[in-house]
Amino acid sequence: MRIAMNTEYRKLKNLFLRQSCQDAWEDYARSIRKVNFPRWDYVILTSSNEEQARSFRSQIADRLEQGVLPGWTKYFVLPDPEGKRVGSGGATLNVLRFLSEEEGLRGDFHNKRILVIHSGGDSKRVPQYSVCGKLFSPVPRELPDGRGSTLFDEFLISMAGVPARFKEGMLVLSGDVLLLFNPLQIDAQFRGAAAISMKSPVEVGVDHGVFLNDGSDHVKMFLHKQPAETLRRLGAVNGQDCVDLDTGAVLLDAEILETLFSLIADASGKKADPDKYESFVNEKARVSFYGDFLYPLAADSTFEQYQKEKPEGEFCTELFICREKIWKALSPFQMKLICLSPAEFIHFGTTRELRALMTEEVTDYEFLDWKKHVFTNDLNCQGALHTALIGPEADIEEGTYIEDTCLEGRTYVGRGAVVSGLSLKDVHIPANTVFHGVKLKDEITELYGGQTGRCVIRTYGVMDNPKKTLEERGSFLRGNLADFLSANGLELEDIWTGETHALWNAKLYPVCKTFQEAAQAGNLLVKMSEGLAEPRQIEGWKKQPRLSLEESFRYGNTENILSWKKDLEARILVAVFLGELKKGGHYIPALKIFGEKEIQERHYHLLMKEAEKADFSQKIRILYAVSRSMKFTKKCFDGKTYDVLEQECFSQIQKEIASQTQLTGNSGYTIAKEQVKVNLPVRVNWGGGWSDTPPYCNEHGGTVLNAAILLRGCEPIEVEIRKIPELHIELASTDTGAYGTAESAEEIQDCHNPYDPFALHKAAIIACGILPLEEKADLKKVLEKMGGGFYLSTCVKGVPKGSGLGTSSILAGACVKAFAEFLGESWDDSQIYDTVLNLEQIMSTGGGWQDQVGGLTPGIKFITSRPGIRQQLKVEKVEISEKTKQELQERFALIYTGQRRLARNLLREVVGNYIGGRKESLEALDEMQKVAALMKFALEKEDIDEFASLLNQHWEISKKLDAGSTNTCIDQIFSVCEDMIDGKFISGAGGGGFLQVILKKGVTQEMLHQRLREVFQDSGVDVWNVEFV
Repeated sequence: MRIAMNTEYRKLKNLFLRQSCQDAWEDYARSIRKVNFPRWDYVILTSSNEEQARSFRSQIADRLEQGVLPGWTKYFVLPDPEGKRVGSGGATLNVLRFLSEEEGLRGDFHNKRILVIHSGGDSKRVPQYSVCGKLFSPVPRELPDGRGSTLFDEFLISMAGVPARFKEGMLVLSGDVLLLFNPLQIDAQFRGAAAISMKSPVEVGVDHGVFLNDGSDHVKMFLHKQPAETLRRLGAVNGQDCVDLDTGAVLLDAEILETLFSLIADASGKKADPDKYESFVNEKARVSFYGDFLYPLAADSTFEQYQKEKPEGEFCTELFICREKIWKALSPFQMKLICLSPAEFIHFGTTRELRALMTEEVTDYEFLDWKKHVFTNDLNCQGALHTALIGPEADIEEGTYIEDTCLEGRTYVGRGAVVSGLSLKDVHIPANTVFHGVKLKDEITELYGGQTGRCVIRTYGVMDNPKKTLEERGSFLRGNLADFLSANGLELEDIWTGETHALWNAKLYPVCKTFQEAAQAGNLLVKMSEGLAEPRQIEGWKKQPRLSLEESFRYGNTENILSWKKDLEARILVAVFLGELKKGGHYIPALKIFGEKEIQERHYHLLMKEAEKADFSQKIRILYAVSRSMKFTKKCFDGKTYDVLEQECFSQIQKEIASQTQLTGNSGYTIAKEQVKVNLPVRVNWGGGWSDTPPYCNEHGGTVLNAAILLRGCEPIEVEIRKIPELHIELASTDTGAYGTAESAEEIQDCHNPYDPFALHKAAIIACGILPLEEKADLKKVLEKMGGGFYLSTCVKGVPKGSGLGTSSILAGACVKAFAEFLGESWDDSQIYDTVLNLEQIMSTGGGWQDQVGGLTPGIKFITSRPGIRQQLKVEKVEISEKTKQELQERFALIYTGQRRLARNLLREVVGNYIGGRKESLEALDEMQKVAALMKFALEKEDIDEFASLLNQHWEISKKLDAGSTNTCIDQIFSVCEDMIDGKFISGAGGGGFLQVILKKGVTQEMLHQRLREVFQDSGVDVWNVEFV
């Protein structure tokens, strides 16, 4: 029963805390958005030294620039003066001095809400956070805005609702404890100080501070790391075997702040007295906020016991003098006890505890959206990852924790290892070992020949405590420090220079040029700890310049480290983004991976590098998505606007297809006929349109059903070639009235301008192999071998521009067919189709293959292709009975809309939607092909009614693919004749040109003509006579 009750309580507690965290995020978001939302006036962080302070400031500045911190709050980072360890109490007095003197508060702390986070430790127990500070260490969850969280972020979010709970004063937090609670539980009606506590099992309390309640919710006694028996004897354990745990969070009112400031203030009380300030803020006294400021506030505290309390540093005269003055100032105050329940206390203590939290206990906090994989490209990794870029060949065992790291090649990470701050390739990291990379300040290079950019990898065991000494038999890697010395024949002076022989001070880590080199040194240390190193390796190691954990902490280059981390974060975002594109995801949600501002310059350059080495499919998707982002956000990178990248995307499609095409070439061509004339019909498309268009057909294959037709009784497409005596080429477009002459090969090779009236003519000459595409050639010599020059003319008779009947591609087909006859070549249909595809790529028109097949091959065709850059077409003639053909002829009608739509812009829109992964486009293209196959089946089964129904179905699919395929005019035309038709569709892409309908049985084309004339009169909307061929 008790277990069931505990389980139910835990469940309800988790629900409460989850909701509290969600509410905290909402408060935090409001504090960013809303001017009048209660927020902190000041957020002040303390740090160990100026280098660490710079790291904190940089990370705060990044968040302010991103707009993810409340902009109306003032943020400051105050290092311990001169980098000397002055204790958390000394750091607090330094905060009060700063506010009074540099922020103009002049000793008056009323009407100000101040958040102070003490984070100035050297993190000896988790050395990987010593250089940049534990405060910005990772928390295993992704924030709602997509960022990987840190302790700092969690502090500000969880405390966002606190300013609304009290008018003025200071909230002091410990930088290595995460407190989860609901701010509504805080009762800020107190005088002096209030300790924020929470109920925790007694077994947790023995390792932390515990408050003894005096029965009136005030602190009677402060008990620090007392055994369970003592806690029980003093009455600190309740009936549920829980204690009031010290969370490190303390509220101070304005009055007690002014009292604290008076300890260091001059006679005016408005600024610090240098001598008094120095007496409290120094590395000898090392006044503690928790031990020295809070103890006198407990009701049962005595001055005698106060002087015996364990100090932050060492007992000394300076500390006793400070404590006497603190006691006199603070003992008149009381400390209220605010007990939060439900609440959660998470302490980031040792490396072992960190690994356990990230790899095992993280599941206990799933209700807070904590997870093993945060801000990484590898969501299937066996280990826990935070801000990690993992290559596909990396082998990572279970129980590992990897953060701020890039692992490439065949890197192996053994079970239980911890890896931080590294970029490695093809490296072996042993099990249960920490590899922590630190980039060093350039000043350290003065010791090593003046070379810059040096680094170390701090290598130690996950279970090692760097505070432990040789004399305490402190562990190191596979043994202990004493074993390490004896196994490798080392003396004390080989690794220690002072009297303290702790792992923290041991000079173990060679200064290296690269992390790759440092990883070898790390593995050598492991071998040395196992007693397996060779004498020459040990001697080499001894000769190398080496640093200790403490020295690498002091010499760590935080600016370099943070800059590298920014690059890593950008690379991870790019990798995750590319992964989404590779999976076929829509580019719009994929772009949100980069945040609301989408792609920044750093991301752009990485993406362009990735595009250079990507395969065809990925490259065009990168270019397209980046161009869309640049267009939406109105950004320009490297002087390029979005349209430049958009053009690169579509040019890449054409280049790729052109690179795989085999241009017809025959230096032995001779003119076989004096004159050739080719006439071809146009085509109507019925099913599968757009599936023949690159790159869709190249990636999926295409399926199309279409038919060749005569328009008003004639074949509208006409090409004529005739031999002329002059050794040049004459070009003509008789329907547009354009004429020209080419005297050189270069004039023909200039064939990529879509506005050139002879672009198609020139492309046909090259595609048919008469002249090369790029190589130099002498036109006169080529023509002389052929037996003369020639005249090439094209004509499209009686077909409006933008008709949707495939005239441009069929005209290209007619050119190829005419040249084959003119040169006496017996090219089969497949060769002609290939040559026309090449021709269109040369012209850069980017269209598909169905139009030329539709006009070159008579009848109704079912055309398919398989995936591949080079499309091989299978053309199957659909055999229908004479009866069905007659019915189709009678019931089929073509209606001209009188409108013209630009196909080039349409092509980019539809193809762009496909490249961009638009779900509706992908589904539509798939459905269209299925409908095309059903249409073929319906025709073969002589079911024109079903065919008409399928046309309607296809029409609806087409509108999903491209909303612009219809418009008010088209809708009106269909509406006018709705009662006369069973099926309706567009020609080509729609949006203008011709419409297709299947008339109801008994309705004639003349009846449809009369209906349209009645409504549209002389506007040009009318039925055109067609005949299937």
